[in-house]
Amino acid sequence: MSDHRAESPRPERAPGPPEPADQPGPAEARTPEAVPAGVQMSKPVPAPARSHTPDSAVPDERAAVPEPPKVPAYARQPHPRQPSSPWAHAGRQTPSELTRIRPAAPGLIPAATLWSVLATALLSALLLGDGIGLNLLVVAVPAALAAYFAARAAGRRLRPWTAVWAVGGLALLSVPALRDAGWPVLLAVVSAVAVGSLALHGSRGWLGIFLGSLGLLTSVAGSLGWGVHGVRDRMAGSRGRWGVAFRSTAAAVVLLIVFGALFASADAAFADVLGSLMPDVSVGEGPWRLFLAAVGLVGALAAAYTAAAPVRWDALAVPSGPARGRLEWALPLIVLNLLFAGFLAIQLTVLLGGYDKVMAETHLSYAQYAREGFWQLLWATVLTLLVIALALRWAPRGGARDRTLVRSVLGTLCLLTLVVVASALRRMDLYVDAYGLTRLRISVAAVELWLGVVLLLIMAAGVFGAKMLPRAVAASAAVGVLAFGLVSPDGLIAEQNVQRYGDHHSIDIQYLRGLSADAVPALDTLPEPLRSCALEEIQRTLRGSDEPWYATSWGEARARDILGDWDPGARVRNCQGPGSGDMGDERGGDGDGGGDSYDPYDPY
Repeated sequence: MSDHRAESPRPERAPGPPEPADQPGPAEARTPEAVPAGVQMSKPVPAPARSHTPDSAVPDERAAVPEPPKVPAYARQPHPRQPSSPWAHAGRQTPSELTRIRPAAPGLIPAATLWSVLATALLSALLLGDGIGLNLLVVAVPAALAAYFAARAAGRRLRPWTAVWAVGGLALLSVPALRDAGWPVLLAVVSAVAVGSLALHGSRGWLGIFLGSLGLLTSVAGSLGWGVHGVRDRMAGSRGRWGVAFRSTAAAVVLLIVFGALFASADAAFADVLGSLMPDVSVGEGPWRLFLAAVGLVGALAAAYTAAAPVRWDALAVPSGPARGRLEWALPLIVLNLLFAGFLAIQLTVLLGGYDKVMAETHLSYAQYAREGFWQLLWATVLTLLVIALALRWAPRGGARDRTLVRSVLGTLCLLTLVVVASALRRMDLYVDAYGLTRLRISVAAVELWLGVVLLLIMAAGVFGAKMLPRAVAASAAVGVLAFGLVSPDGLIAEQNVQRYGDHHSIDIQYLRGLSADAVPALDTLPEPLRSCALEEIQRTLRGSDEPWYATSWGEARARDILGDWDPGARVRNCQGPGSGDMGDERGGDGDGGGDSYDPYDPY
């Protein structure tokens, strides 16, 4: 049994150095006996008066209790730290990193978020099964509202960059409503998901921007449990209100079906209007519609969960590398700048000298000269950006002189790389003039142009600061994808090839036949039989499709208005010729006389 079952209340003392824990204080030594538990004392127990008897005559009460042996400080630790293996140390770091970037679980899911998620699932099942067009933007609106309601309930405020990402994501989803070509539409949809994920996370750094654009996928598992628990808790706490809402919704649906069917059978015009507005859902499409509903529900729920509890990706900052000395850092970059300058001097002499200069210097045609160098210059631009990133990581950071050195060397490299970008675009212009514009050529030219924009942003960051550089680069990529979709790449391809036919009487009809409905306005201006050969495949596709209004793009609707019920008939019989003369050189022959009728870099 312990000798100290309870203690008397001690008077408060002024703060001072604590007494040793292994020795009793004076009050404990003078207390005759402990107060039983549960008994409240009305007066403090007086301490017995001290006797004037010498200490040798009165036995000391502390002498009966043996003092514990003194233990060194390191041995008094409750759990002495034992040496661990490097494997165990690495295993303890991973949970701490995840705990640091993951926030606490969000609270109860708001009712407005639940209704928005259900609306997204219903619209996905009804509208997305017929194709992609304006319906994708319609489905995205309730999903964005679900995220907004969840963020507001969690106490998050709308910040300027969040609004920029949100508006940009919705703008990217307008591309499927405007363009019929599938490849810019797919690029716009993927970019819209990435930009929307950035709006939910609010990242700032390079690693945060990269991981934040993909971070929506990490919220899928947590959002499902969040939604299930929220529905269960709300059903348990307010069964009456949920029952009223369910019965009211069911009654409204039944009334719409019954009276809508009666009015449709009574008036054919109303039946046509109702049929054009309502989606045509058959029993055979049931599994596909259920899958689309599940995708819409999970996507909206993951967006709401991310808005309520976003992962802090910016906490995973990449540390800067060790600073190098000025000579060690600057010498390789200065040599690279001199190489760029020598190359560009020769480029300007050749490209600005005209066709005769190219033939005299290289013994190649314009097309052959352009084809040999464009791809190398594109990779040189990409590698230069990588060199700049590594140079900034190991740049000297001693003071103002080091900052001036870094800005001077890297600014010169960026400026020379911009001239390389201009040279590559000039080569592509010669390339297109000889062979015609294709999807691959316009895509890589757009990428080269965006790399030039990134170089301009890096140069601006060297002057005004690099705080906003990661978000500015991501925003420029989103704007580039949006502009690429809005300018209608297939329409530009058709316009350039039609103009080239008027100048050189050279055209690749077999390639133009595979374009989308966006190319119809330009191809419709070709003379016969080229017009019929180019539009016959597109017209057959338009006749075979019966997509509703919400799954039809503006480009497809415009092509239907232009072509109408036109039938090419027998005029397409001459489309299988070799493509010479008025039909143009097959595969876009070399208009400059080079004799090269095939482009190995673009077999499509």
